[in-house]
Amino acid sequence: MKPRDRFATNLRNARRKREISQEKLGFLCELHRTEISLLERGGREPRLGTIVKLAGALEVRPEELITGIRWLPDDKRFQYKG
Repeated sequence: MKPRDRFATNLRNARRKREISQEKLGFLCELHRTEISLLERGGREPRLGTIVKLAGALEVRPEELITGIRWLPDDKRFQYKG
């Protein structure tokens, strides 16, 4: 698993919880629907500005979109929870 895969799951869940389409989310964030789709499938790793836009549009804190992703410096790997 990669960090973007966990982000994808968190994003998809947040969008569905808010009950809005990918197209509506894209409109709210000034992103194209295909960009939202790529992010939700783990096909693209988001930039910080994109995470902030998505969080604002979904009315969640940016941390909620990266929940479950943790870097373990001693092991030089990511850890995933949840």
